[in-house]
Amino acid sequence: MLHVPVLRAGKAYRSLNTQTLHDIRSGEPLALVSQANSGLIARDLNQTAAYQQTLAAIPAQKLYDMSNQAADLFLEATLPVDPIDGVMQSREEFIRCQSGTTGLPANMCAANMEKVATALRMTKTIIDGLSQGANQDTLNRAYRREADALGAILPSNSPGVHALWVPTPAMRIPVMLRPGSQEPWTPMRIIQAMIAAGYPPAAFGFYPSDHAGANEILIRCDRALFFGDARTVDAWRGTGRIQIHGPGWSKMILGPDALENGEQHVDVLTQAIAANGGRSCVNTSAVWAPPGSRAIAEALAKKLAGIKATALDDPNAQLAGFTNRRLAHLLDERIEAQLAQGGAEDLTAKYRGGPRLVEIDNTLFLQPTLIWCDHDHPLASAEYLFPFAAFVEVEPDQMAEKLGPTLTLSLISEQESLINAMLDSPHIDRINIGALPTNTVRWDHPHEGNLFELLYKRRAVQFAAS
Repeated sequence: MLHVPVLRAGKAYRSLNTQTLHDIRSGEPLALVSQANSGLIARDLNQTAAYQQTLAAIPAQKLYDMSNQAADLFLEATLPVDPIDGVMQSREEFIRCQSGTTGLPANMCAANMEKVATALRMTKTIIDGLSQGANQDTLNRAYRREADALGAILPSNSPGVHALWVPTPAMRIPVMLRPGSQEPWTPMRIIQAMIAAGYPPAAFGFYPSDHAGANEILIRCDRALFFGDARTVDAWRGTGRIQIHGPGWSKMILGPDALENGEQHVDVLTQAIAANGGRSCVNTSAVWAPPGSRAIAEALAKKLAGIKATALDDPNAQLAGFTNRRLAHLLDERIEAQLAQGGAEDLTAKYRGGPRLVEIDNTLFLQPTLIWCDHDHPLASAEYLFPFAAFVEVEPDQMAEKLGPTLTLSLISEQESLINAMLDSPHIDRINIGALPTNTVRWDHPHEGNLFELLYKRRAVQFAAS
């Protein structure tokens, strides 16, 4: 069986403790993943200053060139997946394994590969945007480095999130990664592509582990990224050194001027809710519109209900399967229980022509769901790992006040007062003005916090006159 090792300063290590990954359709064992215990992680992270020095003297342009080369290798090359046994993995085998353990359709695996590769190619643009053009070769003249390594506790739901950490080695800071339990494939392949492109192996740690191992990374790395659900990440909020990536509660808002021809925005709303199988934090989980928007909601529900579950190898698949069958049942039951409380309606039910929870090719899927409800209903602020959204009518002059935490907001309106109210809101991380879905991202813009500002702080440096 395929073995996925721990990487310690880029060198493969086989642990006696392993986790078996299975194909969610057949139950076939796909890989044994070595697990790093907290003691091993602690020993390695005591050496991050030395790891950082392997990056310190490399000119910025060379780092950018290596990232660009890594993009091509990541996309197309056959790369090591187990250097201990000399096992290599092609692009096709990577997609097969990733789809099998995460439930992502093969076409979405390929699309997320393109997203990561684009981030690698855009490394210079990303860093220039985040740092406002700071000279990367003379950073120590104007900035203080805040960490010898960036820790990252990564998710399994969407491989595209890895685009957020890939610029870090080009900022001359190593990465210490704890992959999602079902998705070791993307971070391992990125690391191997970057090493093959010339990055020093010591710049990379790869530590599949339990919660104790994840906590060790969060404690010992001076700066870290933490992806997880609200319950998991809340304990680490407010530390100042850990950038939290929890639920997005991203929203699409229609202004009063968008209602007259509101149905022309249905395709944009559908993409915002359903792109990438609805798994991303930038997917829309709520659509807000002024009173009188029921017709738009019905048109959107009909469009979403047309998205049907298909096998994961279907080239046109639009929905991801659930790796945890019990979770799929629990989410469906939770939605039904909250609907039964009253004050909410599943608009997609009458267009779907069947149950929300379906099984295709031995895989459980939750089909798209649009809920019509009031702002105060529990389903109005729910966020689930499938195309799920609430459609809520809110008076325009109350929208900014009621907004709540919002990772990405897209406002379809030319009404100046509404635009200004959203720009003034302290609750929004990213704002799109116009008919742009919430998953529209510019690489040189911050995403849920600025990575450069997490890793570097501006300071004053003065030289005495000669």
